[in-house]
Amino acid sequence: MEIYSTEEQQAEAIKRFFRENGVSLALGIVIGLGGLYGWKAYNQSQIDSAEAASNAYSQFVESDDVLASSESFVKENSDSNYAILAAFVAAKEATEKQQLDVAAQKLQWAADNVASMELKATALTRLARVQLAQQQFDQALATLNQSMPQSFEAQVAEIKGDIFLEQGDKAQAKSQYQAALDASTEGANTLLKIKLDDLATVQPAA
Repeated sequence: MEIYSTEEQQAEAIKRFFRENGVSLALGIVIGLGGLYGWKAYNQSQIDSAEAASNAYSQFVESDDVLASSESFVKENSDSNYAILAAFVAAKEATEKQQLDVAAQKLQWAADNVASMELKATALTRLARVQLAQQQFDQALATLNQSMPQSFEAQVAEIKGDIFLEQGDKAQAKSQYQAALDASTEGANTLLKIKLDDLATVQPAA
């Protein structure tokens, strides 16, 4: 390391450094600041986009006809989680209006496009219930056989029990209801126990 004995030598060394490195140093500073402001601008852009999507979602759920406006909202916000929420809302609205085909389409879209495994499982279990209401038993069972988090095990088994019961297979229904009760974290699912009690005399298939 070079040591300078006088202030004049130090001043001259500093001048020489900037003569030799001034351009590259200035560019480095400009690039560094540009990156900083670019990052801030990117973050602000993300915030603005999120706020716009939030406002649009609020207008969507408060609209007079959620079902009619859901298609355009989902299409315009397909890269946002608000599109998933909108699909759930539209599916609920369609189910209440007995438009089961529409409800199934909305839930299938949500299941296909959501990243969260929990939300995907929520969409799939709701879809299975819609398919059960449509008496599409094989499709409902296939929907429930897709991979889901363990926390949905009881819910899946209960819906399967409902499907088998609707098909007239009381032994399979009882087996699934019992599996649902065993897997239930609540420990006291009153409705599930009622379903089991109704099938208490049914003997399991050999």
